[in-house]
Amino acid sequence: MSTAKPGGRVRGFQFSAWNLLLLIPLLILVTPLFNFDGPRLFGLPFFYWFQLAFVVLGVLCTGIVYLATKDKPRNQGQDELSVDDLDEGDAR
Repeated sequence: MSTAKPGGRVRGFQFSAWNLLLLIPLLILVTPLFNFDGPRLFGLPFFYWFQLAFVVLGVLCTGIVYLATKDKPRNQGQDELSVDDLDEGDAR
């Protein structure tokens, strides 16, 4: 999937399949999934230990996505503008 527009500019959003892992921590927002008292773990109701487990899972998912995508180049092509062309303070 190319991220460059016909003019050579790069779009802001770039899709990566790894980003789908970031949907897993959002499941904690679906309260009916874990709104139960049992089963208990070390005396903690399911409601509490499930939320704690999802915090750990969310950190793991975020770390995996970061490590998998940190070296991915954002722009496949050569930059067409120099630093001087990008200077906003230059009055022309």
